[in-house]
Amino acid sequence: MLTRSAIDRAVRAALDEDAPWGDLTSEAFVPAHATAEAALVAREAGVLSGGEVFEAAFGLVDSRIGVDVLVDDGSRFAEGTVLARVAGPARGVLTAERVALNFTQRMSGIATLTARYVAEVAGTGARIADTRKTTPGLRAFERHAVRSGGGSNHRFSLSDAVMAKDNHLAVLDGDDLTTALRAGMARLGHTVHVEVEVDRIDQIEPVLAAGVDTIMLDNFPLAALREGVALVAGRAVVEASGGVSLETVRAIAETGVDVVSVGALTHSAPAVDLGLDLRVR
Repeated sequence: MLTRSAIDRAVRAALDEDAPWGDLTSEAFVPAHATAEAALVAREAGVLSGGEVFEAAFGLVDSRIGVDVLVDDGSRFAEGTVLARVAGPARGVLTAERVALNFTQRMSGIATLTARYVAEVAGTGARIADTRKTTPGLRAFERHAVRSGGGSNHRFSLSDAVMAKDNHLAVLDGDDLTTALRAGMARLGHTVHVEVEVDRIDQIEPVLAAGVDTIMLDNFPLAALREGVALVAGRAVVEASGGVSLETVRAIAETGVDVVSVGALTHSAPAVDLGLDLRVR
């Protein structure tokens, strides 16, 4: 969850990075008494995410700046839409502008791309989920953006749930997979969700025999995905991962999997083009 404390912490860090000793340009050329009005305008269509973050950037620079966000996170907007209005001391508005835009453009880009994936799988029953392939320090922001686009969040961190991947299973090479998984699960609390990644059909039954909650079919061809779903037969949640794109996601979802995880939602989403049209008084 994206909390206000997390927003303030990250935005303060971004402002400190961008103006560590003040905004030299604004202080040199903009009168201290000048005020400004600005509009956040969409240069292209998209889905908004980060309205609260946009507002926080201005407020943390100067509490006298007022921000009115006109569109809710998760809302679609057309090119030319005014998404927010800003008014207050001109120096503060100019100092906060880039940080506010960077966050909002990035988050709205993720939301917009996620919405495209969600639309592609409509009617299949499959959910689109993100991964841990996020920008270090900004996971809560990017995960919020995925939700804004209609997607679902995977585990937030390594501490939230078990996900035994191929490298974990490689350590068990030579051991009985079912026995090894049961031994590890016995050391966990009863509320911990356990997911195991497999990359071969013959791994499915030994993994299911251990009583896992979710099984990930990693980089399976479509025919193998359908076979895997049939083998699982409702005994666990089935997640598909690997080789997912806007061109392939529909066919993957139609194999009957419950979840399709897509790293591209956060690591490859292009920023939405937003601009701050400003008038100084």
